Amino acid sequence: MKQVPIGVSARHIHLSQEHIEILFGQGYTLNELKPLSQPGQFAAQETVAVVGPKGKFDKVRILGPARGNTQIEISRTDTFTLGIAAPVRESGHISGTPGAKVIGPAGEVELKEGVIVAARHIHFHTAEANKWGIRDKQLLRVRVRGERPLIFEDVIARVSDQFALDMHIDTDEANAAGVTTGGVAEILE
Repeated sequence: MKQVPIGVSARHIHLSQEHIEILFGQGYTLNELKPLSQPGQFAAQETVAVVGPKGKFDKVRILGPARGNTQIEISRTDTFTLGIAAPVRESGHISGTPGAKVIGPAGEVELKEGVIVAARHIHFHTAEANKWGIRDKQLLRVRVRGERPLIFEDVIARVSDQFALDMHIDTDEANAAGVTTGGVAEILE
């Protein structure tokens, strides 16, 4: 049986260093609150506000370290609150997506693009993927046994020597299955 730990991803933002400095001040670096499941990744102590045409979320957690491009990841439910028609996309694929305003303590940024609903995916270390016969970008079927068991289709396999085994779903998907971070999923292929 191919079992994978589940990580539930709440709304969050990844910031470029340029945007960190606009929002928090020149030369600013993020402060780690706690490590995340992927090596070198962390939830930062800092938060920002995200504003859309219809609404606003305060205290949106920043995930570090700084990235090449700023990206906001929200759930489908969040899109209604903000009034942003964010597409389901793989992380990092932000071309042609809608933007939003981001407000920090030192300034604000009006993003032209970067708001997505992250496609469900599983991070695999290369050795694990090879052992299970899974290749990068392969679409998988995954069974989640929560209070309301269900099967997720089109789960993207992301394979790298930099990854640790972990399935990422958003809060809407976790709520639908009745699971939380720390649960276990089974790859059906």
